Amino acid sequence: MIKLTSSGVSLKNGAPTAVPASNADASAGFLATMAGGIIGNHNASGSFDELRLKYDALISHDITYVGIIQTALASGLQSFPVQYALTNCHNSLCAVGGTINEDDHIFGLSAARRFGGDYVPANLAVIHQYAREMLAGCGKMLLGSDSHTRYGALGTLGVGEGGPELVKQLLGNTYDVKRPDVVLVYVTGAPGHGVGPQDVAIALCGATYENGFVKNKILEFVGPGIKNLPMDFRIGIDVMTTETACLSSIWETDSLVEEYYAIHGRPENYKTLSPREGAYYSALIELQLDKIEPMAALPFHPSKAISLRELQANAGDVLRQIELDAEKSLPGGAGLHLTDKLQNGKLVVDQGIIAGCSGGMYDNIAEAAAIMGAGSTGNGYFSLAVYPPSVPVNLELIKNGVQKSLMESGALFKSCFCGPCFGAGDVPGNSALSIRHATRNFPNREGSKPTDGQISAVMLMDARSIAATAANGGLLTSASDVDYAPPAKVAREFDRGIYDKRVYFGFGKPQKDEPLRMGPNIAPWPYIPELPENLLLRIDSVLTDDVTTTDELIPSGETSSYRSNPLKLASFTLSRRDPGYVSRARETASLESLRANSDLPEMLEKVAQKLEISPAQLQNSRLGSVVVARKPGDGSAREQAASCQRVLGGAANVCYEFATKRYRSNCINWGMLPLTLESGESFDFEVGGYLWLPDVRAAVENRVERLDARLIGKAETRALTLNLSGLTDEERQILLDGCLINYYSRRRTTN
Repeated sequence: MIKLTSSGVSLKNGAPTAVPASNADASAGFLATMAGGIIGNHNASGSFDELRLKYDALISHDITYVGIIQTALASGLQSFPVQYALTNCHNSLCAVGGTINEDDHIFGLSAARRFGGDYVPANLAVIHQYAREMLAGCGKMLLGSDSHTRYGALGTLGVGEGGPELVKQLLGNTYDVKRPDVVLVYVTGAPGHGVGPQDVAIALCGATYENGFVKNKILEFVGPGIKNLPMDFRIGIDVMTTETACLSSIWETDSLVEEYYAIHGRPENYKTLSPREGAYYSALIELQLDKIEPMAALPFHPSKAISLRELQANAGDVLRQIELDAEKSLPGGAGLHLTDKLQNGKLVVDQGIIAGCSGGMYDNIAEAAAIMGAGSTGNGYFSLAVYPPSVPVNLELIKNGVQKSLMESGALFKSCFCGPCFGAGDVPGNSALSIRHATRNFPNREGSKPTDGQISAVMLMDARSIAATAANGGLLTSASDVDYAPPAKVAREFDRGIYDKRVYFGFGKPQKDEPLRMGPNIAPWPYIPELPENLLLRIDSVLTDDVTTTDELIPSGETSSYRSNPLKLASFTLSRRDPGYVSRARETASLESLRANSDLPEMLEKVAQKLEISPAQLQNSRLGSVVVARKPGDGSAREQAASCQRVLGGAANVCYEFATKRYRSNCINWGMLPLTLESGESFDFEVGGYLWLPDVRAAVENRVERLDARLIGKAETRALTLNLSGLTDEERQILLDGCLINYYSRRRTTN
């Protein structure tokens, strides 16, 4: 299905050819790729080793834009210098938390009016579909405050980052990154019967995530197989590349892309993209579409790929292993009972969802309707819900009879809402197994609360096999095993008038006298201190999992309603992974308050004795909390995964490596030191222990990359080296100032 080659390649006569790295001109080879050509047109640094990028457009949704705008406003924002679309597809359930979700929407519209932005009302479109329909363009670059910002199939480099990176763009500054490697994805063949984009995406994630094959790199899709993929199929694969941990993605463009832009009333946004002669790629992925079969991503990660054929043949063993893994890794002792889903050796699931930016595409839903036919989802425990990605797409589904057909079979159609993806809609029942054509299936993401004895599981599957399962009353069924005729092709339409009637298009038209309308939940950021001369870190959480997701660092679901209130949201930090963390972090903050008021607690006096330093030296330092994890930050771009730790007094993360660039950037932008351990370093950290970093400010100022630290445990105190490498000059200054808000506000005051 998928073959990986870790050595360099180039394209010769349209086919991959091995090229030793020593023979490659790195800069010229990079610029000859599609990704390199686009980046070259957006780079303000004059260097292709250290990139400084300016984006064509920005996009956010309603659990990120309030914080972004408030941060930018505190840093001197006057108007939006670039097109910025504020969508509302996450906090759309306005009953959650009282008025506060709708208060955020009202704030968003007032901000769009005041600063000159575009505002998309709730339930009109999910963030990424709106970007595809209205913002993407061949050769453009878009930055979004959502990790699934991927528009490569439309010839657009999309990057998902935490909010502070959008703040930089709003203040006229740049997105700084070292030149990424580009990996060639060479596509051949055509998908077989019953195979959809999610099947291809799951296989790709399974082949590349765990081994880090494409981490922080750009995937470039080329090859004769692309012409065999309709646009919705390409888009469905592309949006899931986020789950490989790559930085971005780009595809060759052709007549189907040209037709897409024409249908959407923007023919001028099309141009032909293909690699130039001499394009160099650091690695190769050979993607053979004809070898892909219907797949599932087992709980609790999109990379846990297994064919439905293998799952059906070994369901008992597979489900038991998931139960054992959950028992070992999930807190609270909540038992997951998936083997109960077996009936006469067959797997029966509880729920099917086809949703949002990956699953809710027209072609997926139309093919699901063809598979369901005149069948029924039944009146038992199984249910099927469909969430279209935008009202224009839903209107097409209505006009062409697709929605009618599915609703007649018992499926429910719901609003354009991202809720099923992050735990705010169609949350499965306790110990339920849900199959979803959505983007993620992390533990704690779809609404589970293991610490409260609640646990459910999600398998990712393609809409086609979900429909086949629904037609079988919930009995797991592969679409390739169903004899059905694909839906007849229809002339696709796009009714922009829907947006013209409801979207506020304010770019370039700021109304500076427009007041910002602030609901009672919208709170400013608390004071954040600068980096001290010396830093004492109390270890308030130790996470031993192989990977810690942002959903575990700050849960989604109902907590999303508090994203506009930093202190309120912070009370949920690690609540579904380490419920004692918040109280420990607050205790650390109380100790710091006593120390700052010259009242050194006895506990800290004992720490000074173990360090063999004077209490006075500790008195002239600062105490902060630290989270220690093996590999934190997989998943969402949400900056709150870092900012919540910061407002509780967090001063650093310590880990072997960061799962994503975006989480590491979030830590830096919120003033938390991104400290890493040597790969062979012992993971002997204890909650309640301490890390002493003397002269840490001077180390950051002087570009020191290896810090001499002391680890204070219950039994011993030992030396420890922590790495602080790969920081740009701007990132160092942000850390010195304490956070991005301080960095900009101090420069505004100075200037």
